[in-house]
Amino acid sequence: VLDGTGTPLRDALIEIWQADAHGLYPSPSERRGAADPNFQGWGRQATDMDTGLCTFETIKPGRVPFKDGRLMAPHINIWIVARGINLGLNTRLYFSDEETANAEDPVLARIEHKVRIPTLMAERKGGTYTFDIHLQGEQETVFFDI
Repeated sequence: VLDGTGTPLRDALIEIWQADAHGLYPSPSERRGAADPNFQGWGRQATDMDTGLCTFETIKPGRVPFKDGRLMAPHINIWIVARGINLGLNTRLYFSDEETANAEDPVLARIEHKVRIPTLMAERKGGTYTFDIHLQGEQETVFFDI
């Protein structure tokens, strides 16, 4: 998580939640089938006080349906709180190597300024994905009002 000058925030709290590899949520409200019982589906962690980094070990989620039935691209929901943020910020992490699914995603299609879509893309580096959240500035991440 970076501020408007590109400085890492050392006091942010990040929460993620996502579907399992089959696109099912481990929740009593999931009606499409049983989610993987070995998958928790969420995590919460503070950024490192020395580096400002935050790391999660998880799986790549499957596609889940949008409210109109169209499939959304694999994504991870993210909630950010930190000093100076009175209400938590909501965003999503999408995977840059899911080009076809991203092109079909109904949420990404609703973003008015298409040049900002890359701010939601995690880049694969070896066996991991890297995703920077910019709170302000030219690379400001798209945040959602939910």
